Amino acid sequence: MLTWAVIFFVIALIAAIFGFTGIAAAAAGIAKILFFIFLVIFVVTLILALFKRPPGARE
Repeated sequence: MLTWAVIFFVIALIAAIFGFTGIAAAAAGIAKILFFIFLVIFVVTLILALFKRPPGARE
């Protein structure tokens, strides 16, 4: 997910350099959305890992 965000960010930068502002804005928007989705999934995974019981623990 983070890889795709970086790819779209690079596409946005290249498009902005060449003057394609519409494509640059669209690619930057997609990169921003993918980054925030990655961030949410990362935080949820981190929280779930904190509440995981240690191996060998009994109920």
